[in-house]
Amino acid sequence: MNRLMFFCLLILFSACKNEKETEGDTQQNVEINYSSVTIEPILESDSLSIRAIEIIGNNLAFAANKATFGMYSFNSKTWRTNTQKYDTLVPEYRAVAATDSDFFMLSVGSPALLYKTGDSGAMELVYKEEHSEVFYDAMVFWNNQEGIAMGDPTQDCISIIITRDGGKNWKKLSCDVLPEIVDGEAAFAASNSNIAVEGDKTWILTGGVRSRIYFSPDKGKTWEVYDTPLIQGKPTTGGYSMDFYDENFGIIIGGDYTQPKENTGNKAITKDGGKNWELIAQGEEPGYKSSVRFVPNSEGEKIIATGFSGISYSKDAGKTWKEISDEGFYTLRFKNDSVAFAAGKGRIAKLTFR
Repeated sequence: MNRLMFFCLLILFSACKNEKETEGDTQQNVEINYSSVTIEPILESDSLSIRAIEIIGNNLAFAANKATFGMYSFNSKTWRTNTQKYDTLVPEYRAVAATDSDFFMLSVGSPALLYKTGDSGAMELVYKEEHSEVFYDAMVFWNNQEGIAMGDPTQDCISIIITRDGGKNWKKLSCDVLPEIVDGEAAFAASNSNIAVEGDKTWILTGGVRSRIYFSPDKGKTWEVYDTPLIQGKPTTGGYSMDFYDENFGIIIGGDYTQPKENTGNKAITKDGGKNWELIAQGEEPGYKSSVRFVPNSEGEKIIATGFSGISYSKDAGKTWKEISDEGFYTLRFKNDSVAFAAGKGRIAKLTFR
């Protein structure tokens, strides 16, 4: 039986993987020009803070604080949730990822705990790391066998763990193969979007005292590092989120969450695969945001940025922006070019752009 089926059984929901898409199919060759967004809450819980969601086929998976994770069926519009504790510990999960056969979730803090769906029908612990400074921020897979997660430094380099066997085993990269960090450089576990991948290429965004881009052309075997022009210099400044439309055109966004209205030095684009970055919309909205995503099928022209202060939209590759909602979310993932799902403090919602 498909292990994603086991995941669904684990949260008391079956047959998720093979459901057919029935709503909101992507429409090709349709002009995208949003002017508003309709927000429909689909999960509300005062105790949850949700920063990691993943669309898996016709379902939405999440993992959060309170050791809580779950899955929503787009077809039946129902939730099934569960908890995954570690002995007496109640982990906070801020990174999730999926392959065709497995779901993964990764906790912050020490010990770092990485779980995957298992053959036994229970979540299996496949990686554990204990260190006073351990703090993982984001995770993604290149393909069904190879995946990567990144986190704050525990030595003289950022933390990167990689799997080459479908997530059964993970190995931490030695600092010998990674650029040396700058003192005070780290990352933010704000939206599970510090990592972007296109084909074999990988980009990792850091922040804090120094905000930089770590680039690998070969799925994590070799690395280079590039500077960004984002505001930096304090533990709360720098890049919080990144997305690439293709292997050349990408965007980074962030700022300083303690000064969310500040709108200079908080957003930039690259046209050469991350080597060089250009600040955009200087002195214009939006200010601090924790998640940025290109709209599918928009040729990189349409972008949505979200944060606890609201949702902003650009129709010209980030040159200008318009706030289309003041409702706050931490993270967002598109289902197609008009429907997305967003998560934040106490809720997950369906967003329909018009």
